[in-house]
Amino acid sequence: MLMSMPCKFERSLLSHEEYETVRLTHHPAIYDVETADLEAMRSRLRTMRDKERTLGRQRRREVRGKAKARGTSFPGTAEHASERKQVFAAALKRVNTELRRLHNLTARTTHVEAARKALALHRAANFAPRPASGATANEGAVPTASSRRRKIVTGAKIGRVSQATRIAQAVRDARAP
Repeated sequence: MLMSMPCKFERSLLSHEEYETVRLTHHPAIYDVETADLEAMRSRLRTMRDKERTLGRQRRREVRGKAKARGTSFPGTAEHASERKQVFAAALKRVNTELRRLHNLTARTTHVEAARKALALHRAANFAPRPASGATANEGAVPTASSRRRKIVTGAKIGRVSQATRIAQAVRDARAP
């Protein structure tokens, strides 16, 4: 089970190069690392973790008497192989989480852009401009549009004419037969 470790403890276990790799996986620094660099860091951390896991397993087998010592001696860092493996595993977990977060963010923005584009297309389809039908070839007589200008009679003129009609009728009625 992985437990969080203080950065000072990590620094005491790792060499300078290893610590620089692990330091970039911590909270504020990981957000400044590019995606391609995170991918490369992931493979480096996996290699480091696997190496420490192998050293730790070999050491445990030697202590139990199940295996002979490999090589002349272990490296100086083999004393704390399980702790070092945990440091690399925790760093790898942080890198994987950040890569997953970046992937989800990219996917979400892509989906939002696609949805906006689809909505714009859908709205544009509702107002599709259709050309006027115009004159079509049919059998028989086809009425043609009048070329004369349409006369617009104002409302005041209409009222004046109907009032004049009323007055003329009243004059006729006033005359006795």
